[in-house]
Amino acid sequence: MKPLMLHSSCDLGPIRCVTAEVKDTDVGCEARFKLEGGVDQIKLPEAAPSIRTDDLWKTTCFEIFWQPIGVAYYREFNLSPSGRWAAYDFDAFREGMRDAPVDAISLSVIQNSSDGVGELELVASIASQLPTPAQIALNAIVEHEDGALQFWALAFGPGKAEFHSEACRQWVLGGE
Repeated sequence: MKPLMLHSSCDLGPIRCVTAEVKDTDVGCEARFKLEGGVDQIKLPEAAPSIRTDDLWKTTCFEIFWQPIGVAYYREFNLSPSGRWAAYDFDAFREGMRDAPVDAISLSVIQNSSDGVGELELVASIASQLPTPAQIALNAIVEHEDGALQFWALAFGPGKAEFHSEACRQWVLGGE
């Protein structure tokens, strides 16, 4: 698991550490995200049917950006602890957004805590055409009880938190 960094504009809240990893599979990819700290002190969406849903990023959510090396096109996955998900294709930076084709997404969440401290882990199995080699971004949005959002990523470009930026895509898969 690789550590994600908290964006400099965000206040440190109950979550003290976020880690993530991704690997390609024969049918797409598998990703794992882990929050550590005061998981009982963040907002989590209620469990819901595993269906495609927009605007998941407005509360606690995990994201994968997948960009084949050498092209402007990229795919975004939003993965909610509720079980809901979204997938979008873009022709270039925030251009040409449309629903991405997905064969299946399976999400599982394990949460445990004691005395207000613990961890939440989301595992995603994604069946979708994902060419390699690719640059990958792994991101987390964490909503505090007061509604404030934290943004976590492998890296950030200068300025505000912008997960669509290529600067966030610091994991390279395939082509080894």
